[in-house]
Amino acid sequence: MSPSPRHRPSPPRGDLSGLRAHWRADAFGGFLVFLIALPLCLGISIASGYPPMAGVITAVVGALVTPWLSNSELTIKGPAAGLIVIALATITELAQVYGVERAYALALGVGVAAGLLQVVFALLRTGILGDFFPTSAVHGMLAAIGVIIISKQLPVTLGVMDAEGPPLELLAQIPSFFTRLNPAIALIGGLSLVILFGLPSLRERLPWSQKLPAPMLVILLAIPLGSLLDLSHEHEYTFLEHTHALGERFLVPVPDRMIGALTAPDFTALTSFVGWKWAVLLAVVGSLESLLSCKAVDLLDPHQRRTDLDRDLLAVSVGNTIAAAVGGLPMISEIVRSRANVDNGGQTRFANFFHGVFLLGCVALVPWLIHRIPLAALGAMLVYTGFRLASPREFRHALETGREELLVFVGTLFAVLATDLLVGVGLGIGISALIHRFYGVPLRAMFRPDFEIDDSDQERRRVTPLQEAVFSNWIPLRRRIAAALNDGRNVTVDFSRARVVDHTTMERMDGLIKRARSADLELRVEGLEEHHGHGEHPLATRRHGLALIRRLSVIAPAELEESIRDRLLALGASGYTATPGRGTGRRTSAGEVRPIDVVRLDALLTVNLAERALAALRGEFHGHALTISLETVEVSRTVDFAPQAPAPASHEPQSELRGTH
Repeated sequence: MSPSPRHRPSPPRGDLSGLRAHWRADAFGGFLVFLIALPLCLGISIASGYPPMAGVITAVVGALVTPWLSNSELTIKGPAAGLIVIALATITELAQVYGVERAYALALGVGVAAGLLQVVFALLRTGILGDFFPTSAVHGMLAAIGVIIISKQLPVTLGVMDAEGPPLELLAQIPSFFTRLNPAIALIGGLSLVILFGLPSLRERLPWSQKLPAPMLVILLAIPLGSLLDLSHEHEYTFLEHTHALGERFLVPVPDRMIGALTAPDFTALTSFVGWKWAVLLAVVGSLESLLSCKAVDLLDPHQRRTDLDRDLLAVSVGNTIAAAVGGLPMISEIVRSRANVDNGGQTRFANFFHGVFLLGCVALVPWLIHRIPLAALGAMLVYTGFRLASPREFRHALETGREELLVFVGTLFAVLATDLLVGVGLGIGISALIHRFYGVPLRAMFRPDFEIDDSDQERRRVTPLQEAVFSNWIPLRRRIAAALNDGRNVTVDFSRARVVDHTTMERMDGLIKRARSADLELRVEGLEEHHGHGEHPLATRRHGLALIRRLSVIAPAELEESIRDRLLALGASGYTATPGRGTGRRTSAGEVRPIDVVRLDALLTVNLAERALAALRGEFHGHALTISLETVEVSRTVDFAPQAPAPASHEPQSELRGTH
């Protein structure tokens, strides 16, 4: 039995007493995050079309401002790869309308407006809207962002500096990037990619590397290589009879003093539709990404502290407003640096503060060192980041959660690539809604679900959705669950009357179960026994109705009945039917007909178990006169035919919704 809250040690908090108690751990964690953040801030700035120092300004503002406003103890605030696409599109369109010279200052004006819109979102307590979007559409959006980052940064990594165009056009040009690469610059970019992709697999063999982040190791290698190639001076070299140029354009451009990087915003664009279009998009997508990242980091917190999402959104919005007012990029609660903070022992929000202090000290004291960093190294970091966002693992996960989730994932990805972020996500939501309509979800139930609430037990609330539980009606369900949990009551959610429980609902229920447990409460899920999953993942969409299963039929000599029966049961069959009879087969009917005593054994098995049973019978009873058939049938409860043997051990993360798949 877990200890009650009053006997549990108080978790570290980001107040003055927490600073005194944990400043060493927070300073150490903040320093290691700084090592990762510096190159990423520079790379994200350049990829977004902003001056390199803009990302550092954002990280410094986020570190010095947000810890005093947010109660998110472990998140690191700063520029993120997920907003590169919007930031770049903003500055590109503003350059087309108003001219290249004014585009940066105009983008800062749009950023200030976006920050103020986020302040309004936070004051209206819209943090819960982060729960509206279907999970697969969000993952598809992130994967699309990853592909876009790769398409734009791969040529930089190879030293091709004139690559331009929309994402699909850049992807089509990838072969030409390799034929036009600059060998010296590609050497820096290639070695950087080898380190970024290879170092994680060598962590156990190289213990020293566990304390040295891969991005910083890339910088430590790239700066000497850049000096060896004399990139600070314009010159040419010949390789395989081709002449290539080298010079400062392959290095990070920075001002001599940080004060020179500060830029005032221009609000002219806010008099037009173009400016407000991008302000709204930055505010909406930035808020969504920040909320999702914040929730993800809360799940990583070893002390199980929970962030007030509206308060954190307010902190991010104030930080965004200030950052844009002095020349910075948009910021969010960033997941990669936050994960590094958790892994390196950060305890309170002052780890974020310390990482900003180290950043400020670096750019104030040694800006010349930043100028020595080759752009190819930063491009390689962003290619690696893009690959992680759009890795094959993401596609496999989408397929495991069901073919319809894969359709939403891939549809959102290609829609974003072909149009833009907002339209692409909208189309992903539309695909998900159409799938639910195909499964018979009424239009009204998608937005206004009915519930049966039983509060007769003072210690436990029972919530029964009377219609389908899908992404678009999750917020009302969550509100009813959270109200009881906030009052210190246990909750049971009964899905027996919901014909469809989609992947988004399953995933978010799983998160609520973990959060309830951390508060010494119980959130129990019932009524999914007669729902069959649309995929192998334990959190795949569930649908009430007939499910596909296999019927294995074996006709064998009667004396083999016991052996075959025992083998099927040993494999995990939950039961069987034996029908005695007499018959003959081709081997004995040629000539004199001599019927023998036979038995027909029928067993209903899950798909995987049926294949295993078929292989076992073929191998172990080879040479015996067996007739085996396998057919697909429909049943109402697959759980009745699930293997009875213990499931094999797995290293994959397990769902808290046990017994529902």
